[in-house]
Amino acid sequence: MLELDGSEGGGQLFRSALALSAVTGTPFEMADVRGSRPEPGLRPQHQTALEVLVDICDATVEGNELGATTVTFDPGDPQGGQYHAEIGTAGSITLLFDAVLPLATVLDEPLVLTASGGTDVQWSPPMAYYRQVKLPVVTDHGIHAAVTVDRPGFYPAGGGEATLRLAPSNVEPIDLVEPGSLDGARIYSTASLDLCDSSVARRKATAATEQLAAADVDDTAVTTRYAATPSTGSVLVIRLDFEHSIAGSTARGKRGKPAENVASEAVERALAVRDSPVAVDAHLADQLVPFLGLGGGKVSIPRVTDHVESHCALLDRFGLEIDQVPWASGTILLG
Repeated sequence: MLELDGSEGGGQLFRSALALSAVTGTPFEMADVRGSRPEPGLRPQHQTALEVLVDICDATVEGNELGATTVTFDPGDPQGGQYHAEIGTAGSITLLFDAVLPLATVLDEPLVLTASGGTDVQWSPPMAYYRQVKLPVVTDHGIHAAVTVDRPGFYPAGGGEATLRLAPSNVEPIDLVEPGSLDGARIYSTASLDLCDSSVARRKATAATEQLAAADVDDTAVTTRYAATPSTGSVLVIRLDFEHSIAGSTARGKRGKPAENVASEAVERALAVRDSPVAVDAHLADQLVPFLGLGGGKVSIPRVTDHVESHCALLDRFGLEIDQVPWASGTILLG
């Protein structure tokens, strides 16, 4: 039984441990789950991930209750099929999908997971980023996965719904070091229907297009969407298409924050990625670590964040070593 210290990270560390345990067949006990957080232990979205992995793997579990700070997970063989999860309120659907996505490498049959909760909430990848930045990168490296969105869900009520579809996959070595030239950008602007009269989604997209053009990014494509949701919200995602890689940036709206300011925030982050020598943005770097460990390869990243550091340390505990090599103004991760 692998003994893990949950105080070294937050909910993502716990979800990644579940995924790696399921893929490698290694049981673990995690103590002090989310110990450094203001509310330690399992919260609803972490418990939902645990319950979904228990169902998929027919796992034996101890500590499956809200607030639990010690959890034991002993997986069986992951099985395909139809699964459903209700996170409740605005718990992140994209983070739930993160806990399941690596299982594509050990499935014998397709898997479909439909989840309700938040699609675009704080501290997690917005759904457009997940679908348009992360998934294209992992599918380019052997993972057969797709996500469809029935409806968005913002904080605090959530109410969104999306479906993850996986097919048996063989992850391939990742080779993302030199991004090459920038071919263009894609802008995805989403807002709740109650913001349609003030043209929030359109204003964000227009401002982002103009600001990118002023920075010599002229080849842009724009997608805007309004959707009926229980809570007011908006999000902007910019995808950068390089010759050899994909990167992205995001920004979320909030009450009192002009749409144009949301655009400026996302554009500033996008231009920082464009002007760096690395192949992926900092958030994607963290999300690629498990696949780098499983399939090998190399990725250049802007910096080693706390999430990247804890993720690499976790993979090492499961026998999947990741080396960090200084490079240019960033770091190369070697799997």
